[in-house]
Amino acid sequence: MTENAAQQQTDLPSAWNPADEEAGIYQRWVAAGYFEADSASKKPPFTIVLPPPNVTGSLHMGHALNHTLMDALTRRRRMQGYEVLWLPGMDHAGIATQNVVERELANEGMSRHDLGRERFVERVWEWKAEYGGKILDQMKRLGDGVDWSRERFTMDDGLSRAVQTMFKKLYDDGLIYRAERIINWCPRCQTALSDIEVDHSDDDGELVSIRYGEGDNAIVVATTRAETMLGDTAVAVHPDDERYSHLVGTEVELPLTGRRIPIVADEHVDPEFGSGAVKVTPAHDPNDFEIGRRHGLPMPSIMDERAVITVPGPFEDMDRFEARPAVVAALREQGRILAEKRPYVHAVGHCSRCDTVVEPRLSLQWWVKVEPLARAAGEAVRDGRTLVHPPELAKRYFDWVDNMHDWTISRQLWWGHRIPVWYGPNGEMVCVGPDEEPPTGEGWQQDPDVLDTWFSSGLWPFSTMGWPQRTDDLAKFYPTSVLSTGYDILFFWVARMMMFGLYAMDGVQPFDHIYLHGLIRDASGKKMSKSRGNVIDPLDWMDRFGADATRFTLARGANPGADMALAEEWAAGSRNFCTKLWNASRFAIMNGASVEQPLPGPDQLTEADRWILGRLGTVVSEADELIEDFQFAKATNLLYHFTWDELCDWYLELAKVQLAGEQADSTRLVLGHVLDTVLRLLHPFIPFITERLWITLTGGESLVVAGWPIPAELGLPSPDPQADARIEDVQKLVTEIRRFRSDQGLKPGQRVATRLVGPGFAALADHEGAVRALARLSEAGEGFTATASLEVALSAGMVTVEVDTSGTIDVAAERKRLLKDLAAAEKELKQTEGKLGNQAFLEKAPADVVDKIRARRDTAAADIERINARLSSLPA
Repeated sequence: MTENAAQQQTDLPSAWNPADEEAGIYQRWVAAGYFEADSASKKPPFTIVLPPPNVTGSLHMGHALNHTLMDALTRRRRMQGYEVLWLPGMDHAGIATQNVVERELANEGMSRHDLGRERFVERVWEWKAEYGGKILDQMKRLGDGVDWSRERFTMDDGLSRAVQTMFKKLYDDGLIYRAERIINWCPRCQTALSDIEVDHSDDDGELVSIRYGEGDNAIVVATTRAETMLGDTAVAVHPDDERYSHLVGTEVELPLTGRRIPIVADEHVDPEFGSGAVKVTPAHDPNDFEIGRRHGLPMPSIMDERAVITVPGPFEDMDRFEARPAVVAALREQGRILAEKRPYVHAVGHCSRCDTVVEPRLSLQWWVKVEPLARAAGEAVRDGRTLVHPPELAKRYFDWVDNMHDWTISRQLWWGHRIPVWYGPNGEMVCVGPDEEPPTGEGWQQDPDVLDTWFSSGLWPFSTMGWPQRTDDLAKFYPTSVLSTGYDILFFWVARMMMFGLYAMDGVQPFDHIYLHGLIRDASGKKMSKSRGNVIDPLDWMDRFGADATRFTLARGANPGADMALAEEWAAGSRNFCTKLWNASRFAIMNGASVEQPLPGPDQLTEADRWILGRLGTVVSEADELIEDFQFAKATNLLYHFTWDELCDWYLELAKVQLAGEQADSTRLVLGHVLDTVLRLLHPFIPFITERLWITLTGGESLVVAGWPIPAELGLPSPDPQADARIEDVQKLVTEIRRFRSDQGLKPGQRVATRLVGPGFAALADHEGAVRALARLSEAGEGFTATASLEVALSAGMVTVEVDTSGTIDVAAERKRLLKDLAAAEKELKQTEGKLGNQAFLEKAPADVVDKIRARRDTAAADIERINARLSSLPA
């Protein structure tokens, strides 16, 4: 061992312990400024803006997946010589954050109204300073290579200016307006909600059929929300429905109210559903609202902001869920309930923050007119300015942007960007930009609402770089290169960023590529939820297995657009991979693996050397293509199997033989150069362990700023098909001998006297030492007598393996073991043949079940033949 190799060895402990290493490595990266981007750089740019997590959030497995993939993309591009900006930040998360602070106040016996708006907002800022953003520290644990010097928050001064500028620009262009429409309303949070803030679930409810009117003029409607009948202003039927043609244009008495309401004809009604007639409550149903607009119907609201009935009478001041059975009971008493179905499972919207059932409600709100913005967002993908990966998900994108409804952007909260509109005492309305003074004087008041969080996060790709100013960062790093996110928010956040980016940046798309990954599920494919108890905490995995193993597990499951099943044993498998890589690298370094000199010429390389270097070149090219195409699972699986199966299990074992011979020096160089390249390829996915090993191997500064492998620059020899074929023969021969040894009952480490003969082995004469070392075979000495033999067909011909097992196995114990195995195989054969001989079973069982039983029968028959052959070969 050289002095340098000995020193390197002392630098590496016997085992990789992530807890001892990862934090220090990350701090060194940050201190060195490796992740800081320079807008003045002449390098080509590569930009990702981090999807901003909520300020209230903590790292969950979905974050861990997306961050792993973004980090892999940015690390590889940095190694390829790009000026990389990965910009981090957080979202103020209006409803979520306000709810957290309101719960704190409730514990103190107060509400936000006790504090008043100004003091409450100060309290939220205080909470943010003390508790918010813990996810950022968790990102560091994962290894996120973000530019912390550019960290942004959606309510910092720069982004707030961008929000006000965008509102003003849209308002002046006629793309923001105020109107009464049906919105999603949360009675608990007392605010409007966007569609993405509503979670839908199949809930048990009731469906009641109610008779309106009397005699020939009676008409039956069905509803799951009987209490809303108090706000009915019509009954609607289809214009072509002959059953009701005589009633269209007449009126019918609305039960319990004494009001008379018209029967109208509207094509929205499905005559095949239920009775073909529907009650119309324009203020409490979006479809009814549209019918009401078409027919000029009144739109009375029957509930207040708390979902309490406001209609004078017996139901006044009842909560909606108290009023529902009370209304049904009153109708039943009048004989107007014709049918009741309980339970009736139907889709119900819930507030994603507090799980309260959402109430559709007519409300005066601010809206974005999305049609021209959405059309531009669709065109940018259709003409190829932005590419969606995988391409098949582009259809979902078009389904959304081509059919988008106007977007309600006002929220009845105190935490968020206040709507920059002032109202005067005489009905005046003034929208104020960031450099304009708001109107003052008696009677002038600012709109009390704040903007939807998705409004400010929709500006994220350019507001974070200084827009509306035309900054150097915008000039260098916009458009961003890749947006990586889950397909579940393609319709909401992605579409909004596309609309705003194209609008604000003169038609330049915010992303060149949109990469959509799937959702994470448990090992059985079920959605993770606290109620199921199947949620996996990435922080727990990092504590137990390390950040690298956690990341590698996630990357190996990341097929574009496809959901990913996760199980703990896969993380343990990734930890084992890291251990394998550590042990192999440590062995190589301990034995002088080096990159201090170029690779030797082909004539100085063994066939094993030429084989591994040829495989390395192929793997570099294939991995590069796969990562470029966002095929993370395929890329990491390729690297996993090359590293474990080919490098560690084969070449390293072959190298041990070479290190003891004349090829030791060239073998050390080959080992060093192959490891150097493998560590570079793996670094984007497992950055900590590769950094530690690579610096020890090469003495280099850091893998973060090392070059990405390029086949033409690696100095690899030309492909050698003959060497490849020889090594494949060695692998096949050793594998068959190992299997044969197992069948013979030999222990894995037990050496056995063996003679290798035949034309196939003559062609492998140069590899005899390696074969014997790998298969644990000793030389056949004088008096050698073969007790068992094996024939293996190789590309160069047959090899006969003659083995003397006498004295190497306990014959009695081996016979006992084989007889036990034979009995089990005979039992399996009898059972499977019995089933396959049963005609009734064959007629009823699915074809795949029958095929599986046939396969089991064939396996059992083969096992019986093999075991009997082994028994007959045992000494008496």
